[in-house]
Formats: sequence, structure tokens, C-alpha cells
Amino acid sequence: MIKIRLLILITAVGGLLLYSCGYKFAGSGELPSSVKRVSISVLENKTAESGIENIITNDIIYEFNRHGKNVVRKDEADAFLTGVIDTATDVAISRSSTIASLERRVVINISLKLKGKDGNIIWTGSNITDDQAFTVLTDKIATENEMRKAIEILSKRLAEKVYNKLTDNF
Repeated sequence: MIKIRLLILITAVGGLLLYSCGYKFAGSGELPSSVKRVSISVLENKTAESGIENIITNDIIYEFNRHGKNVVRKDEADAFLTGVIDTATDVAISRSSTIASLERRVVINISLKLKGKDGNIIWTGSNITDDQAFTVLTDKIATENEMRKAIEILSKRLAEKVYNKLTDNF
């Protein structure tokens, strides 16, 4: 019985210490400049990889909605999130010979801006990058499908990074 009480006391004190020092999870803050409603435009795609602008934009919108932020139409917004997919490259990370890859890595780099209704820049996020490995198969179409799956996984992580950076109040 004494061990249970001691465990409860230690847990309570630990919780109070975390609360009192201002600890919080990444991305648990608010949007900058008291923005409550944001409009998110489809990212501009400067890469040769068609369709990734829709995948990444949809994942960013999902991430905002998942955290209870109001994503609205332009005419209802306090701020506007726009951005560019600067690069999407894939590089070999393992080889079976000098000309044949076994595994590749897709790397995507995006840049974003959050602007207020007045056009002033509230927040910028440059060089937000992530990567994901995928398997190279003997069939080219199958390999392209593997790369597309890697992009979808990578897109979700990029969306999390964007949201966390936007709501960081350090």
C-alpha cells in the first residue's frame, strides 16, 4: 500500500514539474500573430514530379484539421499559407553494380509563407526538407509505384514538420 501511495506521489510531483516548467509537445501551440482561420493554397510545383503539389497540400490541410485549426476559403481567412515545392530528387543509396540501384531515396524540399490579410509576411519556412527510401524493382512501372508510395509517406512527415514549425512558440 505504501508503494502505491509513493508511486502516486512521485507521478503527481513529476506532472507538476513538467507543467510548471512550461513543457509542451511540439506543434501544440497556436498559429503566429493570433491567426485563427487560415487559407491554404495549392503549392506551386517547380519539379518534374507531377501531382505532388496536390499530395503535399492535402496532407498539410489534413494536419491543420487534425489539430483543430480552421482551414477556410480565402474570403474567410485571417492569413494565407502559400508555398513552393522547390525540389524533388531521387538518389541511389545502395547498388548491385555501377549502373543498377537496389534502393533509392526521394528528397523533397519546400518553402512556405504565411501572410496576413494586409499582405505582410507573418512567418516563413524555407528549406523544409525530408526524405524517404524506396526499393528499386526490375519493372520500371513497379519502381515508379514504389517511389510514389515513398512520396506519400514523405508528404505526411513534411506536413507534420510544417505544422510544428508554424505553431512553435519559442
